[in-house]
Amino acid sequence: MWKLARPIVALLILTVPARAQENPPEPEGYRTDNYRAPVPATLAGARVLATEEAEAIWRAGKAVFIDVLPRPPKPPNLPEGTIWRDKPRPNIPGSIWLPDTGYGALAAATEDYLREGLVHASGGDKAKQLVIYCQADCWMSWNAAKRALSYGYSNIAWYPDGTDGWQRANLPVEDSQPLPR
Repeated sequence: MWKLARPIVALLILTVPARAQENPPEPEGYRTDNYRAPVPATLAGARVLATEEAEAIWRAGKAVFIDVLPRPPKPPNLPEGTIWRDKPRPNIPGSIWLPDTGYGALAAATEDYLREGLVHASGGDKAKQLVIYCQADCWMSWNAAKRALSYGYSNIAWYPDGTDGWQRANLPVEDSQPLPR
């Protein structure tokens, strides 16, 4: 009997810590490092969406989708005459892209850009449903959604699987450009 029990106990010991790391608890403030890591299963004050729910909202046109994935900057030390091409960002169609707005600490100009972007997306209606996303296991969307709540937006949905989950479900994407600053 012990021969059978040992492997089961070993398996439980190995899987319980792994499961605990899958969805960490919500932090008090914003995540400020290691942004590509498992995210909480919840966001206080926001609705958390699975891909099927995000798709239904998108198809119904009931919300504005906002991507907060950072955009890599043009390297400052490129040799003169070098052509720089920004990497395309495949997004959920119709999304507004507000890059760099999901960091834990924002410069004043970036925070202004986020605030203005949210006003643009919502038409000034803080009750308008906004779906905030990035990629799977990306704290940027969690931070941005939490920040939108702190600005008084009351209908925030957080889509933690982001474009990774969207593309895994074979849903359409389109290349997008950031909302101008």
